[in-house]
Amino acid sequence: MRFATYSADGGTYYGAVTDDGMIPLNGSFPDWPTLLDAVKANGLDQLAAAAEGTTATHTDYQFEMVLPNAPRILCVGVNFPDRNAEYKDGSEQPKYMSLFPRFASGFTGHNRPLIRPPESPQLDYEGEVAIVIGKGGRRIAQADAYDHIAALTICNEGTIRDWVRHAKFNVTQGKNWDNSGAIGPWIVPFADAAQLDDARIVTRVNGEVRQDDVLSRMMHPIRREIEYISTFMTLQPGDIIVTGTPTGSGARLDPPQFLKPGDVVEVEVNTIGTLRNTIEDEVV
Repeated sequence: MRFATYSADGGTYYGAVTDDGMIPLNGSFPDWPTLLDAVKANGLDQLAAAAEGTTATHTDYQFEMVLPNAPRILCVGVNFPDRNAEYKDGSEQPKYMSLFPRFASGFTGHNRPLIRPPESPQLDYEGEVAIVIGKGGRRIAQADAYDHIAALTICNEGTIRDWVRHAKFNVTQGKNWDNSGAIGPWIVPFADAAQLDDARIVTRVNGEVRQDDVLSRMMHPIRREIEYISTFMTLQPGDIIVTGTPTGSGARLDPPQFLKPGDVVEVEVNTIGTLRNTIEDEVV
């Protein structure tokens, strides 16, 4: 079962995704007005039961960022060995992971345009798996980490490259331009370790494969990410962890190839689906 946030008929809904359209579910759960509320209530099984055998009623709709009111989004940087080598600084695998925050306003939904701002032409793509926390906790052991995941989704963690170099110790301003990235199309309930352990990320730009790697090669596996992050902050239901992108981003190609209007970016994860976005210039 897949669940999405979407707009239709002038309103915003969440519901189950089918081949025929959307089954709206928020009306059946007045105590859960958003998909985030359903996640916080550990209610994905109830949503699935409510959708079972139900006919889609919204066939004309637009996907929104899957959890547009996500309280906290934390991203893991430089988490594949080839990605570390791209920096050409001679560094070995780092002992600790790099982390930075992103905000929900920086993301749009599936089949929506990523926006290139007039301040910079250096809009870049980063295909990643994102996990949605379902059970909160502090100092979570790696052996228990998967028990805290409610669902999986896909992220194109779009970046304005020259703006991540504006300061010495952070990348926040290059990572949070409005609608520069996307999360979606949907969340898939997490039920089996193979959904992560066997996951493969393939990113295509205009049909050309730019990124292709498997999560099992990450330097800091997802179990370790949950353990490490929960050491210094209490994870809460609805938190999103964007787990890391493989080598092959546009900035590291020779010459660099940044996204431009008309481009189409697809991030495919075999255990989740495909997130697709076009590119447009911001209208100012």
